[in-house]
Amino acid sequence: MKTISPSIRIISIAVVLIVMGYLLMMGESTTEQQFCPNVFSTRRIVIAPAICLSGYLLIIVGILKMKSRRNDKRSE
Repeated sequence: MKTISPSIRIISIAVVLIVMGYLLMMGESTTEQQFCPNVFSTRRIVIAPAICLSGYLLIIVGILKMKSRRNDKRSE
């Protein structure tokens, strides 16, 4: 069985974080007839974007780790 490289693991964890962040942002919306105060909840405007941002940053780390491993193999 082939092992999965650490950079692919990091990228897959990052994708899960991004999806989780967008799922946390979901919820009912405000219409012209009815105002929904949940639009301004801490979960939607602070926690979910922070989780998405951490996922995007983790993707960058995974890509850079993948490139550094390629450079290490070429130098050998």
